Amino acid sequence: MARPLRVDLENGWYHVTARGDHGRALFCEERDHARFTGLLEEMRDRFRVGVMAYVCMTNHYHVIVRTPEANLSRAIQWLNISYSVWFNRRHGENGHVFQGRFKAVVVEDGVWGLELSDYVHLNPVRIRVLGQGQSVRAAERAGLSAPPTVEEVKRRLNRLRTYRWSSYRAYAGYGGKPAWLDSETLLARAGGTARYRQGVENRIRQGVEESPWERVKWGVALGTEEFAQRIQARLKAGRETPAKQSLRMRRSFEEVVVAVERLSGEPWVSFAERHGDKRRDLTLWVARGCTGLTLAELGQKAGGMDYAAVAMAVRRLPAACQRDKALAALRTKVIEMCQM
Repeated sequence: MARPLRVDLENGWYHVTARGDHGRALFCEERDHARFTGLLEEMRDRFRVGVMAYVCMTNHYHVIVRTPEANLSRAIQWLNISYSVWFNRRHGENGHVFQGRFKAVVVEDGVWGLELSDYVHLNPVRIRVLGQGQSVRAAERAGLSAPPTVEEVKRRLNRLRTYRWSSYRAYAGYGGKPAWLDSETLLARAGGTARYRQGVENRIRQGVEESPWERVKWGVALGTEEFAQRIQARLKAGRETPAKQSLRMRRSFEEVVVAVERLSGEPWVSFAERHGDKRRDLTLWVARGCTGLTLAELGQKAGGMDYAAVAMAVRRLPAACQRDKALAALRTKVIEMCQM
């Protein structure tokens, strides 16, 4: 059987999914779920990818990933291998855990990523016991079934809102957001938490869910016709597009510092050591994504910071942006200036 085609893009967005071998369960207990989400966090730090949304079901998972460094294959291979080793050791088994290679569809940034996150987050509701088996959903899309009853809507909403192994609760405001989850981009496009929650839950109330996969082109791209043609052209150049063909050059740490200085109106030496000033953390967070420097190297560039201190600064910046809208706006402008 031919290996699935891969195209690695700098700042590419992907929908990634993998299933248990021969339909076996990937997640048998809470500890399995917890281990996998822990590995998502480690993957984000180790490979400098963005984890935009995810859901873990019994025998498969879905993750939306952004790759600033065009390294999707390496990141997901590490994730699956790491989980497989742990799973077999934990449950006293051996052999394959996942069914073949993971599947990945390149997603055009913008509304396509937002729509795809709705699909990912609705997975826990898309089950037979809630009246949402495959045949029922097909009938709904064809207009051949009655709208859901009040009781069906209530049960489905309760499942969606209480399902723990998904990023939906963080997106919808029903639970805390892990620092490693990059939800800000899609929430901003949705118009905020309340509008995101309303948009997803209205799909359940209306009882009709349009599958985005009906618009996937050539099995590899979800987006406009022009976007799909660009992806197809890259695939023709080779089965695996190397990272060296990335679309933009990396920035230096000094260039990131200059961007922050210009946009905030103060030099680095004025705010880098100022207690409570988050612009140093912002600089480190942006530099982590667009310079290719390790945490230790960033620490040296920032004036001799310890590795652990840099890691903490990078990790706490997204939460700080959620609390401070001015800081979030500055981050957006710095990213745009650095073309991260």
